[in-house]
Amino acid sequence: MKSLKRHLAILLGATAMLAACGGGSSQIDPFRPSRLIAFGDETSALRSDGSKYTVNATDATTGAIACSSNPIWVQSLASYYGLVFSQCNTSNLAATTAVMYASAGAKVADVARQADQQFALDGFNNKDLVTVLAGVNDILELYASYGAQGEQVLGDEAEARGKALAATVNTIANAGGKVIISTIPDVGVTPFAVSERASHADTDRAKLLSDLSSRFNLGLRLNVLNDGHKIGLILTDELTQTAAKYPSAYSLANSTEAACLAAYQPPLCTDKTLNSAASASTYMWASSTLLGPSVQARIASLAQTRASNNPF
Repeated sequence: MKSLKRHLAILLGATAMLAACGGGSSQIDPFRPSRLIAFGDETSALRSDGSKYTVNATDATTGAIACSSNPIWVQSLASYYGLVFSQCNTSNLAATTAVMYASAGAKVADVARQADQQFALDGFNNKDLVTVLAGVNDILELYASYGAQGEQVLGDEAEARGKALAATVNTIANAGGKVIISTIPDVGVTPFAVSERASHADTDRAKLLSDLSSRFNLGLRLNVLNDGHKIGLILTDELTQTAAKYPSAYSLANSTEAACLAAYQPPLCTDKTLNSAASASTYMWASSTLLGPSVQARIASLAQTRASNNPF
């Protein structure tokens, strides 16, 4: 009996000590990054003048680019944490807290070089939130070789490039960065794919582009670290597939055509240079392969949820 009482006293004492330290889940602080670093291609790129590769909003009075409106997904994610890119520093902060490496035309190999630049600068730490989205330009490059190369060869290379991107992501995560990595949009549901399907009778070109996208994403997902503490995955492929199939469910009026006039492709496209029936908010695509602001906002929501819920 005395032994039982003694064990109960020890247990109660330990419980009291845990409570005094803020025990339970309150011991784990929510992840609050002090810096955001964006790697990738056009989908994540913010230019020095504040323009983006989507439908740019303009100031109603001056007509100038309103960089904080129609934000791309990395802008929204940065804003969620109170972080600011120098490319859209509307408050004229003396020091900005988000770093832009993403650039137009970037492929997987370019993302590795982007990461190398950051390693050479000051590396990564556990308060860095790193975003990575790239691969569409790889798919378009591979697709351009169709005919000279067969579907199997192109698919194998697409998967290899997804694996290579995973290796870069893993290197960043192992160096301390907390990574939000996105699968690529399904290139097979783009206006480009719709046009290619209509103009070629040899095979279903849209399906081929979807298959290449799927192989890339497979290579990425099979090889990225999956412990949940370093990397959070968002599924932009599934988002674009569903939005293309059920546009009205996403408040979209059009999921097959580009909103921007042919003479004003992103980053030149603004809310003043759209096709007559188009609007920035109701068209899924800004150009033949680039997403409009509405789907950019959906990706941002996925990223915010993942960054908030992951045990970073």
